[in-house]
Amino acid sequence: MRIGMGYDVHRLGEGRNLIIGGIKIPYKLGLVGHSDADVLTHAIMDALLGAASMGDIGKLFPDNDEKYKGIDSFELLAKVRDLLQEKAYLIENIDATIIAQAPRMRPYIDEMRKRYCECLELEMDQINIKATTEENLGFTGRGEGIAAEAVCLLYTAREMFSTDVSAPGCALAGGCSGCPKNNIQA
Repeated sequence: MRIGMGYDVHRLGEGRNLIIGGIKIPYKLGLVGHSDADVLTHAIMDALLGAASMGDIGKLFPDNDEKYKGIDSFELLAKVRDLLQEKAYLIENIDATIIAQAPRMRPYIDEMRKRYCECLELEMDQINIKATTEENLGFTGRGEGIAAEAVCLLYTAREMFSTDVSAPGCALAGGCSGCPKNNIQA
């Protein structure tokens, strides 16, 4: 198993849509960035890429490349998903936190989770999203920006189907004659 973590932050500004978790959230300000500035999706992508030792989104999708200007971050997330699948990585789970004083995120979290499940081919119990404020402290607390953190756990198909023959009581430890407990034949 491999663990990854991601963090992203974008400042709030006028004249931009507020897109978080692939959802357009009604608000007077939006996040400023080269792409759609979806801070949560960026943190999740960095967690996934980190767990797979594939760098980060700045390496794969540089902010000085015009082809990524204004791009929907879910298009980039689909590319990350494809890279993981090429390397036979499977996502066990993702846990993420949005850090924002305003607007309130709770009304949008379930819709965000559904979007991630569709894009990453996950079940709802594989992704958790939380939101918190910073009690008016720091740049997020002052409403200057929004941050997000994410952690994920990846595994390979080999890990999923391998048997630990060193486990006490495992029939395979003394030579493979199948596993009566799980009715698996060698």
